[in-house]
Amino acid sequence: MLTSTLFEGDKVRLTPLTPNDAPVLARWQEDADYLRLLDAEPAFPKSEQQLTDWLHDRRRSRDSYLFGIHTRADDTLIGFVELGDILWTHRASWLAIGIGERLYRGQGYGYDAMRLVLDFAFKELNLHRVQLTVFEYNEPAIALYEKLGFQREGTYREFMQRDGQRYDMYLYGLLAREWPGSL
Repeated sequence: MLTSTLFEGDKVRLTPLTPNDAPVLARWQEDADYLRLLDAEPAFPKSEQQLTDWLHDRRRSRDSYLFGIHTRADDTLIGFVELGDILWTHRASWLAIGIGERLYRGQGYGYDAMRLVLDFAFKELNLHRVQLTVFEYNEPAIALYEKLGFQREGTYREFMQRDGQRYDMYLYGLLAREWPGSL
């Protein structure tokens, strides 16, 4: 049976991100904590134009699916989730998620969005593997990934330095056979 709620969960719905969303994305770039959870690059905000260009590049890509995460209650854009750098030959993809609106972190919105995007990855795109990296200090994200069934597969020891301290970066993976209902 086909599902009509492919992009709609209990708390969120996934939509395409468009250049019209760039002002919201730019506002999130002013949150250093958000930037330090999201990327190993130095926490430096991107301009609205840079984000518009990034969105255009992603929309043209045939190996990336970028979604905005909207609340179902009031349609607020609170984050993004992306399946990117898909290697179609191997049916493998990288996954990234960011909840840019601070008030919505730790409230189950990320979990709901991840369930939707993993269903999309395994049931719609027929991927075999989804992988991601996470910094050791991002304990809420690690708990989320493990709750979803991701397995820690490796450690990039002392990968990054922030505030004078070295941190590991972990590699996590999830296979289609490990995701409920995908096979």
